[in-house]
Amino acid sequence: MLCNSFLRSKSLWVGHIGRYTEVRQSSYIRGGLNATHSLTCFWDLNSSRARNMMVDSGAATKGPMTDSSTEKDDDRGYASGGWKSEDGRLSCGYSSFRGKRASMEDFYDIKTSEIDGQSVYLFGIFDGHGGSRAAEYLKKHLFENLLKHTKFITNTKSAISETYLQTDMHFLESEKDPFRDDGSTASSAVLVGNHLYVANVGDSRTIISKAGKAIPLSEDHKPNRSDERKRIESAGGVVMWAGTWRVGGVLAMSRAFGNRMLKQFVMAEPEIQEQEVDQDLELLVLATDGLWDVVPNEDAVSIAQTEEEPEAAARKLTETAYTRGSADNITCIVVKFHHNHSELTDSESTQQYYDAESDETQQNNEETEDPEKNLETHEQNKEETDPEKSHQTSKANTDEIQQS
Repeated sequence: MLCNSFLRSKSLWVGHIGRYTEVRQSSYIRGGLNATHSLTCFWDLNSSRARNMMVDSGAATKGPMTDSSTEKDDDRGYASGGWKSEDGRLSCGYSSFRGKRASMEDFYDIKTSEIDGQSVYLFGIFDGHGGSRAAEYLKKHLFENLLKHTKFITNTKSAISETYLQTDMHFLESEKDPFRDDGSTASSAVLVGNHLYVANVGDSRTIISKAGKAIPLSEDHKPNRSDERKRIESAGGVVMWAGTWRVGGVLAMSRAFGNRMLKQFVMAEPEIQEQEVDQDLELLVLATDGLWDVVPNEDAVSIAQTEEEPEAAARKLTETAYTRGSADNITCIVVKFHHNHSELTDSESTQQYYDAESDETQQNNEETEDPEKNLETHEQNKEETDPEKSHQTSKANTDEIQQS
């Protein structure tokens, strides 16, 4: 198998036209029924300028897509943005940073839809190796394929597993270049109603904060994991030390998309964990190993909780990883759950009811306390009780009787 450094040098040379130009792609949700748009930035390292182009990734869903906030980019290969659900149940922010790497191989995807009356939210992190093509393919197709699965609502866990394997197969079929062997991780969180599914392949990671405690919902697929090593060796593979534990002395993870030459040992079948969303679930963090290599789970939760807005939390996490010496691309998504939204809504409705009653009472009081109306009422009462007028009225009535 060709080593990653050779593949990277080859791909850079092919893309070299007079000067080196790096390509970085970042996705974000934008309004529209059948499309998730992507912002592709071509960073000219010589002039530090960016040229932007909108690309339609063609993601089909069965419900309306929700607008995200404007994505922010700068000339360091940095992008961030934020989004809030229409029902106010959750908000998310994302941050992606090229860091100290010469190229960007991290991708991410965020989608939302409504299927059979169920609100669906999908968050994904994809970390490429040996090139960016596998990670880019996952960003464009993984969630699109999942939302089309016939069992997505009825058997979500099975649908996720089958979609991961089918998407891996489709990517390998699409790769015709024998000199490339791109691969990618995929860590995704799929929220269907109040049920959260976290699926993982590779060494990206997803954690949650529950009642202030950091809980991993994925376990890194490393070749030296006892169960993974046993599986690889049973299939005829070998795990050896080459700076770190590697499959065949090449790949530093035991599961991945792509990697055709190691496919017999490096599969794309995800490990899936389920979690009910309850009042104790505070936030969700998905990130590539550029973050987890230097930021422990507990630190990630503590840092994310210092920021009210999830975008600010995501940015702070990537900046922390960079300042702590991460030498990799760094990408993360932070999702915050707002359980008190419905309670606040009910409270607001109750308050509006009491406010309406209060307004009506106040109006009645104002009418009662109106000086002019009180004067008219007083004069009318005075006339009715005036002795002189009462005598005249009585006399008139007597005359009428006599006349009759």
